[in-house]
Parts: sequence; structure tokens; C-alpha cells
Amino acid sequence: MNIRPLHDRVVVRRKEEETTTASGIVLPGSATEKPTQGEVLAVGTGRIQSNGDVRALAVSVGDTVLFGQYSGQTVKINGEELLIMKEDEIYGVIEA
Repeated sequence: MNIRPLHDRVVVRRKEEETTTASGIVLPGSATEKPTQGEVLAVGTGRIQSNGDVRALAVSVGDTVLFGQYSGQTVKINGEELLIMKEDEIYGVIEA
């Protein structure tokens, strides 16, 4: 099943949670924080401006993005948890 977000929404897959610290201490599931990075899987057509024009989104499929810990809405598709958020909830794109 594919998902096509509407307008200025973006579908993001969170990166995996860190289960060990840099010093090698294993963290239990309740102590780990939600990752604030993810990969863009799908983007909408763009934001509709007040004059009716459509402005394309600044992110594209495959981008790695930063977002707030509680950004977006979690949905489950084919057993996988994904986030659907508006473009303005994304803080930036990580470039290699």
C-alpha cells in the first residue's frame, strides 16, 4: 500500500532508536527518547497560497530531516509506524 499525502504534508519514517549510549550502556525501552530524525518517504503537491497558486515543498523523497520530538501524527501502515506532518513542522534537512 502506498500513501500520497495531501497539500503540504510529508510522510516520514523515524530513524531507529538508540539502545546503547556512547559509553556502551544498554538502555531499556522506556529510557530511550524518540528519534528526531527521519527519512522522507512521500511529499504532497505543495502549499496552496492565498492567491490560489501552489508552492512546491522544500523537501523531497529521500531527504533526511530534523523535526521536534512530538511532531506529526503517528500512523501504522503495513505494520510500520510512520509520521505524517506538515512541512512547517520540519526544522531542516541534513545534508551529507
